[in-house]
Amino acid sequence: MSALGIDQITYGAGDLPTCRRFFEDWGLALKSQAADELVFECLNGCKVVVAALDKADLPSAMEEGPTLREVVWGVESDADLDRYAAAIAQDPAFFDSTVDGARRIGCIDPNGLAVRLQVSRKHTVEVDCGAMNTWNAKPRINQPAPIYERATPIEVGHVVFFVSDVKATSAFYAQRFGFVSSDSYPNRGAFMRCAPEGGHHDLFLLQIPSGKRGLNHVAFTVRDIHEVFGGGLHFSRRGWETQLGPGRHPVSSAYFWYFKNPAGGLIEYYADEDQLTADWQPREFEPGPTVFAEWAVDGGLDGNTRRQKNAEGPQGAFLTEKK
Repeated sequence: MSALGIDQITYGAGDLPTCRRFFEDWGLALKSQAADELVFECLNGCKVVVAALDKADLPSAMEEGPTLREVVWGVESDADLDRYAAAIAQDPAFFDSTVDGARRIGCIDPNGLAVRLQVSRKHTVEVDCGAMNTWNAKPRINQPAPIYERATPIEVGHVVFFVSDVKATSAFYAQRFGFVSSDSYPNRGAFMRCAPEGGHHDLFLLQIPSGKRGLNHVAFTVRDIHEVFGGGLHFSRRGWETQLGPGRHPVSSAYFWYFKNPAGGLIEYYADEDQLTADWQPREFEPGPTVFAEWAVDGGLDGNTRRQKNAEGPQGAFLTEKK
C-alpha cells in the first residue's frame, strides 16, 4: 500500500484571468472554466485547479493571499482508500465523501494543508525523450537532440512547503501514508517520496527560523533537460518572471527552472531526477547555496536572445573584463 503520486492540486487565487494565461503559457490544457474556477490538465491527466479565493468549498489556507489549498494523492484501489481512511480517521477534519463522482478521503496535516486521497485518475503516457550520449553509452545515433519550442508538462511531480514543525509534519506523512525519507537537512528539511521505489522526492518540507507556514513551490515534470530549457525560454518570451534558473540541484540531480506564480509561491520545470529504491540510504546535508544548486543562472535567460538577462553585451558578461 502506497500513494502513487500527486493526482490533483488546488490553488486559491485572486486573479483568475491572469492565472488562466499563466497556466496555458506554462503548457497545461484548460479543461473547464467557470466564474470561480479553472481546471487544467497535464499530459497524464494530473489536474491543476485554480479557484477563486471566495469559492464556497475551498479548503482553508495555511497563509494569507494566493496559495495552494489542497493536494490530492492518487492510490491504486478502493481497498487502499479503506486502509488509509482507518489510518487518518482520528485526524483533524477527517473527510470521506464523493467528489466528481468518485470517493475521496482526507484530513488536515499538521501544517494546516488539506490532504486528500483518491483512486488515481492519471493514465500512462508515452512520449519521445531526448537520449543523452555519454562516454560509456551512446544511444542517440544519427539523431540530433530535440529542441522544444515550449513545454508540455507530464504531471505535477512534487510539492514543497514551509512548515512550522518539520519533525511532526514528516512523521505524519510517514505514519499515515507510508512516505519514506530520501534525504534531509537535519532538523530543517525532509525530502520524502511516496514509496520505497520512485523519484527522489514527491514532497519536501522545509522549516525556517521564522516558523512561516505556506507554499514554497509546485514542480512540474517534463521530458528531459532540453524541455526544461525550451519551456523556460518560451515562458520568458511570454513575459513571466524567472525567480532562479535554469540550474541543477546536487541533492536530487534534477535540472530546474523556477518562475514566480500569480496563483501562489513559485513554479518549476524539472527533469532527470534521481530514481531510488529501498536500498537507498538517506543522506544529511547542511543547507546552503551550493547544496541547493550546483549551478544556476540568476535572473534567467531572455527568451528572444537566448542569453542571460541583464548580461553585458550580446555575448554575455562572462566575456567582459571586470575592472
